[in-house]
Amino acid sequence: MKPKVLLATTCRWFPTARLGMALAKAGCWVEAVCPTGHPLGRPGAVHQTHAYSGLAPLSSFAAAIAAAQPDVIVPGDDLATWHLQSLYRQEQGSARQASAKQDPAKKGTISALIERSLGAAESFPIVYSRSGFMELAHAEGIRAPQAEVIRNAEHLKTWVSRTGFPTVLKANGTSGGDGVRIVRSMKEAEAAFQTLQAPPLLARAAKRALVDQDKTLLWPSLLRRRSVVSAQAFVAGHEATSTICCWKGTVLAGLHFEVVNKASSAGHATVVRLIENTEMAAAAEKITRKLGLSGFYGFDFMIEAGSGNAYIIEVNPRATQVGHLSLGPGRDLSAALYAALSGKAAKPAPKVTENDTIALFPQEWIRDPQSLYLRSAYHDVPWEEPELVRLCVRNRNKQSAWYSRDSRKQKLSAASTTEPITAPAKNHLAVLD
Repeated sequence: MKPKVLLATTCRWFPTARLGMALAKAGCWVEAVCPTGHPLGRPGAVHQTHAYSGLAPLSSFAAAIAAAQPDVIVPGDDLATWHLQSLYRQEQGSARQASAKQDPAKKGTISALIERSLGAAESFPIVYSRSGFMELAHAEGIRAPQAEVIRNAEHLKTWVSRTGFPTVLKANGTSGGDGVRIVRSMKEAEAAFQTLQAPPLLARAAKRALVDQDKTLLWPSLLRRRSVVSAQAFVAGHEATSTICCWKGTVLAGLHFEVVNKASSAGHATVVRLIENTEMAAAAEKITRKLGLSGFYGFDFMIEAGSGNAYIIEVNPRATQVGHLSLGPGRDLSAALYAALSGKAAKPAPKVTENDTIALFPQEWIRDPQSLYLRSAYHDVPWEEPELVRLCVRNRNKQSAWYSRDSRKQKLSAASTTEPITAPAKNHLAVLD
């Protein structure tokens, strides 16, 4: 019997569909809980989809788990991970009540599945706290920039007097460049701190609930709940990223890239280059072992200019946008997960390219339809799934909004050009448009 994977996602992110394809190709039975209109919902994408409701997220996740009966759950975005952690806490509370009433039939089977999927429950608060994660890195002897939680404006001034400018401010519970500011003056720092800490605007929360059917921001807005903001010392250099598949504290497969191009200064990568970096690999292994992690995780680094030292700066507690790539033995995350679930030896899919530089689709195309990387790099278009490509091309404006909430007008304008790609890729995509 095939191991069953439930992909859990709250947004219509294209890489989650790519990951579903990779998991199915590796030998898994794949189902998904996702919003309507997600690329996973197209015919033949996965064996079955279950409805995600932003108005009742935990209930919709619990219903999908009950219906699918998966062996493991793979979150495709940060909010999905947060929902799973919240569902775990809810189920643990129900289990304690059942235990008090001596009702063995209600003792937390969902919470056991979530812990099996994500790793030890003790890791949950750490992977969601930017400052807590940095403290762990320092404690484990991993190279990381100085960081601490900023309590108020006076504390911010004290931090700046010690570390100087530029400095980095980050809000907990954000991703994809949202909630990150690099500031170069006290005026910028104070304004960024105020913005990052502020509760969500009520108008934005109401629009999200009424139009997008997602009440995630509603209670934080009504309760005027402020975000936790931490400061991080600035590391001059270039960015790098690792994504891993791990099981019970052991890394099974990993991909390490330097970031070649990005959607924006604080946004997601659009072009990456495969590298070997022992310091990055060792850091990922140490954290995975310490926290007892399972599933897919990503780690962000800064490679310091001059020294080449790798400073860890972030953890992403979910599958990242490069998780579907198969680049040879030890570099196929889906095959590694299949092996862990089935007890069989991993059989990586054929290496998709010998080109170390990879232009991610549709990310780099959305960023710049005339990008030279669409020709010089390996352009990761899933030509074997023409309906998926067609769906993405036809919805390129929406894809732009899904990929980045920053500078949205600029990116929508770039994505809606009538000549989306230069030759040779242009001819292929024009046929599907």
